Amino acid sequence: MKAKAAKSGDTRQRILEAGLALFSKKGYLGAATKEIAAEAGVAEVTLFRHFPSKESLLEAVVGTYSFLPTLKGLMGEIEGLPYKEALSEIAGRFLNALSERKEMIVIMYSEIHRYPAKTRLIYHNFIDEMFTTLASYFSGLQDRGILRRFEPEAGARAFLGMFFSYFTAQEFKLRKRLGRKESEALHKEFIEIFMRGTLK
Repeated sequence: MKAKAAKSGDTRQRILEAGLALFSKKGYLGAATKEIAAEAGVAEVTLFRHFPSKESLLEAVVGTYSFLPTLKGLMGEIEGLPYKEALSEIAGRFLNALSERKEMIVIMYSEIHRYPAKTRLIYHNFIDEMFTTLASYFSGLQDRGILRRFEPEAGARAFLGMFFSYFTAQEFKLRKRLGRKESEALHKEFIEIFMRGTLK
C-alpha cells in the first residue's frame, strides 16, 4: 500500500516537473497536456487522474514552484530579525526565485492578457496571497510600534513591486543590464527608501 502511494506521489511529481518545464518553454497556451504527459513519461489519462484539467495543473505548478511557499516558510525565519535584515532576506529570496523561474515568468507575463478568465484568476489569486502573507508581517510590526501606520497590503505591493519591476526591466531588456555590484547597490537603495517610508 505504501509503495503504491509512493509511486503515485512520484508520478504526480514527474507531471509537476514536466508541467514546469513545458510551461516555461512554451507558455501556458502553447504547452499541450499530451506533451506534458509525454514529458513525464505517463499517458495523458494518467495526467488527468492527478490533475482534472490543465488549469488545475497550472495551479499546482504555480503553488509548488512560485515564491509563495518560500515566502510562507520565510516568515518564521525572519521573526525577531532587525527590520533591515528581514527586508534584505525577503528581497534576496524573491529575486532568487524570480531568477530560478525566469523562463516561465517571462513567458507567462508576456501572454497573460490572452489567458482564459479562469486561468488569470488562478494566477492573480497566488499573487494576492503572496501580498497578503507579506502584509501580515508588516501588520505585526505595526502592532509592536516598529512601523508607522499604513495599509500593509499596499506596503507589500510596493516592496515586492520594486524588485519585480527591476527583474522585468532586466529580463525584457527595457534598460541597460546592470552588473552585480550595480545591482546590489540598487537593491540596497530600494530597501533604504522603503525603510524610510515605513519606519515609525
